[in-house]
Amino acid sequence: MLASNGRLKVAVQKDGRISDDSIALLKSMGFDFEVRSRSLFSPCRNFPLDILSVRDDDIPEYVQDGVSDFGIVGENITVERGSRVEIVDRLGFGNCQLAICAPKTGSIKDLSSLRGARIATSYPRTVKRFLEANGIEASIVEISGSVEITPALNVSDATCDIISTGSTARVNGLEVIHTVMPSEAILIGNPAALLAAEKKRDIGQFILRLRSVLQARDKMYVMMNAPVDAVEKIKALVPGMKSPTVVPLANRNLVAVHSVVAESVIWEVMEKLKAAGASDIIVVPIVKIIS
Repeated sequence: MLASNGRLKVAVQKDGRISDDSIALLKSMGFDFEVRSRSLFSPCRNFPLDILSVRDDDIPEYVQDGVSDFGIVGENITVERGSRVEIVDRLGFGNCQLAICAPKTGSIKDLSSLRGARIATSYPRTVKRFLEANGIEASIVEISGSVEITPALNVSDATCDIISTGSTARVNGLEVIHTVMPSEAILIGNPAALLAAEKKRDIGQFILRLRSVLQARDKMYVMMNAPVDAVEKIKALVPGMKSPTVVPLANRNLVAVHSVVAESVIWEVMEKLKAAGASDIIVVPIVKIIS
């Protein structure tokens, strides 16, 4: 029976905004499995792990109730559901914001003008807490989809919904007046499962694999030759994760320097390394980092 087969379980969104990135993350962690469109679970062939494909709204509850040990879900959904789960890690994709929007031509331009307004949202609990925290009395209109069209239909005066690029809001004549919360995909865990002795080894390996992948993101491995008298200047440019590696060469006036640099600044750093005296600079991508 799937529920009691002793294998780890991770719930992912069956389809939607973060589904593909969730599957790609698990595969980059070395798990060998296939996700079929009509299958609710996919067994991993090289690790005691089953991937459950479910509705994103159900993931926090599945993890809370111990149906699944882990779940990959948007932070916005976890907050809305109010489930008792532990955030294991932030995953760096599915970035968006839960934002209050109002018609550009309307009178609502800031939080104070929301008093007495009707706010349409698919996140009624989160919006209620937000309004209470800011001392705003307003009506919440719960909508399950297409929230952005409600002002045009005179169902609401403002909306509170997930925004990625903001293009859907703009097409519907809306503008952002306040961000309620930023959100991204997170890995959540069942608190009891994370402490369970019988799963300690598998959970430890799962989290180790996850963090080795996350740590390697936006990182490049840089190798170069440099004059001995330029080492201190180069070390300041590429301090590495703990310290750069400096290796003597056959030419006693030169050393090899190896370090890790963020990809986002690699071109700027390489120019400075060249100016500091480095030569034969080689840059290669990093797939995994285990600290």
